[in-house]
Amino acid sequence: MSDLILYQRDDCHLCDLALAVLAEASAPEFDSVWVDDSAELQQRYGTRVPVLRDGCDGRELDWPFDAAAVRAFLDQPA
Repeated sequence: MSDLILYQRDDCHLCDLALAVLAEASAPEFDSVWVDDSAELQQRYGTRVPVLRDGCDGRELDWPFDAAAVRAFLDQPA
């Protein structure tokens, strides 16, 4: 399991854009979690997705983000 998690929804065009931004930023491997599969996650992330979360320290990067924001997020010390 990766330390990075991308919370997303099914049929979410913003989530598709986020995937492209993560690729552009050369983000390391991450896990995708679909919030539609959990009532708790729907309540927490339902209107915020996509959200990139660092599982080590709990930091979160909410959409909208670009490649520079992703790189800055990844470069922050844990």
